[in-house]
Amino acid sequence: MENIALIDSFSEFKDNKSIDRVTLMSILEEVFRAALKRKFGSDDNFDIIINPDKGDLEIWRNRIVVADGFSEDDNEEIELAEARLIEPDFEIGEDVSEEVKLIDLGRRAILALRQNLISKIFEHDSTNIFKQFKELEGELYSAEVHHIRHNAIILLDDDGNEIVLPKSEQIRSDFFRKGDSVRGVIKTVELRGNKPAIILSRTSPAFLNKLFEQEIPEVFDGLITVEGVARIPGEKAKVAVDSYDDRIDPVGACVGVKGSRIHGIVRELGNENIDVINYTKNEQLFISRALSPAKVTSMEIEMYDEEKNGKKGRVSVLLKPEEVSKAIGRGGVNIRLASELTGYEIDVKREGLEEEDVELTEFIDEIEDWVITEFKKIGLDTARGVLDASVAELVKRTDLEEETIIDVQRILKEEFEE
Repeated sequence: MENIALIDSFSEFKDNKSIDRVTLMSILEEVFRAALKRKFGSDDNFDIIINPDKGDLEIWRNRIVVADGFSEDDNEEIELAEARLIEPDFEIGEDVSEEVKLIDLGRRAILALRQNLISKIFEHDSTNIFKQFKELEGELYSAEVHHIRHNAIILLDDDGNEIVLPKSEQIRSDFFRKGDSVRGVIKTVELRGNKPAIILSRTSPAFLNKLFEQEIPEVFDGLITVEGVARIPGEKAKVAVDSYDDRIDPVGACVGVKGSRIHGIVRELGNENIDVINYTKNEQLFISRALSPAKVTSMEIEMYDEEKNGKKGRVSVLLKPEEVSKAIGRGGVNIRLASELTGYEIDVKREGLEEEDVELTEFIDEIEDWVITEFKKIGLDTARGVLDASVAELVKRTDLEEETIIDVQRILKEEFEE
């Protein structure tokens, strides 16, 4: 039958799209039936025979022969005289099957039919891609850099699927060129219109988790489990691991001899410093390990309603003076990750301080680090020490401006007034 440039062949659609034969035939029939309904008012009495492998189809309209002048529906009934033009021995009440040519639908209808067919094929393809990647959320995935935008990198996988790596999901030190292979985890998959939006992440804790699974055989085999991950992408991370087999040292197995096993992960993450610690259900011991490399003297735990507060509880940790800076870490990174890993708010206290005094480092969010360092240079590392000194004395002994010292003392006073 005439194809009228509808498609070059149905088999071409089948070859070019990830669509099976049965689904293709179903879509083709749906599109043609819609066209027939628009043309004839109903498609109930039509048979559509499709051969997608040959790019061939036939459409047959079935009508009942009625007496001349008694046809009430030209689509479902055919008068005797017209029927006998098809075959001279037809009688009233018999069924007549007549082939409908594509050209009979009209050129405009054929163009609309072609567009509808293409749309349905691509819609099906998009839905399949969405379902495929939705199941891969949280999984490791690789794709190649296709082009680079100021706020995102557009990747293509081996099947030509477009994957987006936004700037916010990139590690600060990431630098990619066109053609580079990029690894990350599928963070989210959404349908925007009829097109799936696939977002890749390299900053998610799940990415580090999946790298452990891929790079460390014992984790992949389930002999070692990753119980928790906290990370500041590209800077530092803490990973809690455990093993049900007492013969396996989970930390040693993950790190490897001289860091040989974890080196590949560190390199992938832009030299992110990774602390691997032994997980335990003993909360105090787990918190102590999470604060490594600091050594904890003692601690008190106050439990919260986790659903209301978002944290398990609050922990007051007592440390020797020389351990405080280790527990807090540069810019508060170590204590922040320990809190995220354990689920507790962590307060650090130094041994020997009066109960009402507070370490200056606890004001890191309000007082700049270099200002605190200036006070430490003259032996003042607590709030009381700074408040007990006069502004004039502090101006003389430090390199700080008078306005800065007054502002610091105001912040510290507010802490004790509360």
